[in-house]
Amino acid sequence: MIAKRIKNFLPRSLYGRAALILLVPVLVVQIVVTIVFVQRNFEGVTRQMVSSVALDVNFLLNEVAENSSLKPIQNAQERLQLNVRPMSDMADNGNQQNWWDVSGITVISALNVYVPNVQWVDLKTSTKVVTFAVRSPIGPLIVGVPRDRVSVSNPHQLLVLMIFVGIVTTLISFAFLRNQLRPIRRMARAAEAFGKGQVVDYHPTGAIEVRAAGDAFLDMRNRIERQIEQRTLMLSGVSHDLRTPLTRLRLALSMSDDTEAGAMVRDVEDMERLLDTFLDYARGDALEKTSAINPNDLAKTAVENAQKLQQVVSLSEASKEQLVDLRPIAVARALGNLIGNAARFADEISLSVSLSERSLTYIVEDNGPGIPKNDRETAMRPFIRLDEARNQNKGPGVGLGLSIVADIARTHGGVLLLSDSETLGGLKAELVIARRRDE
Repeated sequence: MIAKRIKNFLPRSLYGRAALILLVPVLVVQIVVTIVFVQRNFEGVTRQMVSSVALDVNFLLNEVAENSSLKPIQNAQERLQLNVRPMSDMADNGNQQNWWDVSGITVISALNVYVPNVQWVDLKTSTKVVTFAVRSPIGPLIVGVPRDRVSVSNPHQLLVLMIFVGIVTTLISFAFLRNQLRPIRRMARAAEAFGKGQVVDYHPTGAIEVRAAGDAFLDMRNRIERQIEQRTLMLSGVSHDLRTPLTRLRLALSMSDDTEAGAMVRDVEDMERLLDTFLDYARGDALEKTSAINPNDLAKTAVENAQKLQQVVSLSEASKEQLVDLRPIAVARALGNLIGNAARFADEISLSVSLSERSLTYIVEDNGPGIPKNDRETAMRPFIRLDEARNQNKGPGVGLGLSIVADIARTHGGVLLLSDSETLGGLKAELVIARRRDE
């Protein structure tokens, strides 16, 4: 449970996790070295220096006690860099030190250990002099000792140097880390683009393992492209071979005087239409190159084509006039399928275009019977016909129209969404196309 909570706060990107792996050891080393240095070096050295000063202070105090005066030790205390003076009243001022004084605690504790009768120690009044009060046979005395005799001067320098070196090494490591992660990001962008049907220029770089992954990706991409091309060529050949006998059959039926010839001609036309639908679905337009197109122009063309088929479609264009990278033939086919599908089951159709910074959306709405919510995912599968929801009285179908549109949306990094139309009351189909960041 705790591990799961911690995982929620960890970065999700590879760069963030690599940075965390880099920073944690540096911080741990800094903290451990700082603690060890303060405990072993500062405390040990400070106690040793205080003990040395305590010998001199105790010597002077003994001289004061023996002579009951400060005069005999004036020359000695000058040589020892000590300042001993009487104090009229032994006021309990308490120990005083600055909060940033790292070695102050050790100095105070060491003086209490090595110098008897210490009453208080003042490290706050002056940062250069340690002042403390002691009791003696001639009364309370104030002793002043230069601070550099009891502790290392500028003890923070090493800590500052450690922090500075840690920051510099971390920045250098980040620069190398970013350089190592750049090839992985480039490969990820190439894979993402290929998933959207876009082939971008990519050459493996970086470490040996990254190059191996890049070469494997290129091999996989080439194999998929060859398979798509071979499948398309095979289906094109099959379509051509099947169209030839169908054309001869229709020609023979049109020249026949048989009363049933007309119905048979319509059956042949339906077979040709179904054959074209199968070919469109199998091809998927994956080999079509993207180009910058005005989305309003595609919508106008789709409406004009629908009007030629006696289909009335109202158009609402996007307010922005921007070019979008997409496969125009594939998107035109998707719009044609959506409008044709709506025309089979409704007599009022609308097409609107919505353009934002991140996506392009074509919305086709109708006043037909719609599709139940539970059947919408099923309706986008190939070879699925929802006869109960949308009747087949206005033309044959094999259940590939929405499947082709969904596949075209996926190749553009988008999705096909089906919902209820709030304006017309029928089906609302949204063809969402993702836009690239550099558009």
